[in-house]
Amino acid sequence: MAELIPFVLLLGLMWFLLIRPQQARLRKQRELVSSIEVGQLVLTAGGLIGTVRVLTDDELHLEVSPGVEVRMVRAAVTRRLDGTDGTGPGGDQGLGPPDGDPPDGASDDGDPPDDAPGEGDRA
Repeated sequence: MAELIPFVLLLGLMWFLLIRPQQARLRKQRELVSSIEVGQLVLTAGGLIGTVRVLTDDELHLEVSPGVEVRMVRAAVTRRLDGTDGTGPGGDQGLGPPDGDPPDGASDDGDPPDDAPGEGDRA
């Protein structure tokens, strides 16, 4: 009987160190997914940042760029970036589109800069 005590203590320790925190994370994720509303800025597990435009029971439509919507499951949302998750005002922490002009050497027309290496620049 005495040899079972360390085994039982080990199982109890495993419960508190591994299983219980995982259950808390899952509970928090379920609460987040159920509280998503249209118009919120969210981050997905795949790294997409966008605004929720349409919600159904299991899916949502995420606008990732003006006029571009992506359909995905609600469970893919990992975080709200609109300040409602405690990240503060704005909440996106600089993850939104940049303000002002593009950096030096970059253009917003989709073409690479003139000094970028191309097909004919091989050594």
